Amino acid sequence: MSSTQALSFQGLAADPSALNALRYGTGGGGDKAALKEAAKQFESLFMRELIKSMREATSKSGLMDNEGSDMGTDLLDQQFAVQLSGLPGGLSEAIERQLGRQMGGASATTPGGAAVNALPSTVGRVGTGSRQAGFVSQHTQAAEVVARESGIPASYMIGQAGHETGWGKSEIRHRDGSNSFNLFGIKATSSWKGKVAEVVTTEYVNGVPRKQVAKFRAYDSYADSFRDYARLIGNSPRYDQAMDQIASLQGFATGLQKAGYATDPQYAAKLSRAINTTLQLQRAQT
Repeated sequence: MSSTQALSFQGLAADPSALNALRYGTGGGGDKAALKEAAKQFESLFMRELIKSMREATSKSGLMDNEGSDMGTDLLDQQFAVQLSGLPGGLSEAIERQLGRQMGGASATTPGGAAVNALPSTVGRVGTGSRQAGFVSQHTQAAEVVARESGIPASYMIGQAGHETGWGKSEIRHRDGSNSFNLFGIKATSSWKGKVAEVVTTEYVNGVPRKQVAKFRAYDSYADSFRDYARLIGNSPRYDQAMDQIASLQGFATGLQKAGYATDPQYAAKLSRAINTTLQLQRAQT
């Protein structure tokens, strides 16, 4: 099988495993046809993630949603991703140029002599799903324990923790680099008697983002962070509206924003997307 054939689209969707053929079929010179097909594959994967994010931002009716409809929607999204890839002036052309430069300048080789190259930085965004899945898996047990105690769904808490930390990529740390275990961006006010981490953060003042140094609560473990969050949301009258809407994902997120949990004017929409992502990953992991 030629490298181009190995990298061609398979039916409705791109075949990620076929990208391995790029290593062995193009050598150091970079087969132009193979590079073009590889670029289409990468763009298709990226487009699929983009379409998936757009669907997550759209609320479902719940009347006709089931595993069968989810599978059908996923297959349709894959087909859309393939059809939108490889168009003139699109992302695939930029990926192709970068792949070509990397293939031409590769120095590392496999035992068989085929060049091994880093993937384009643009394609790295596709790996976001893996980070999200790992984050959900890591914190599910602690969140479920606190959910039973507080009544706040584990998916809500994990989703909010994922949004606040960039799915674990941007956790709040002390100046020495040690982890504060603060998953929810809860600040340390004068009433807080525990440990504190001081970091530069973005606050919205009259809708305008500004960098400020702020003090955040610090904990001994992630479990402590979940418990403190649940106490804050469940026991403070400030968040009564959010707790009253606990049966509605969007209602809960909107309640938190109206109560001033964050200064981002788009916080409720962003939080809703993060919780929806968590719910989908939880279904996939069970």
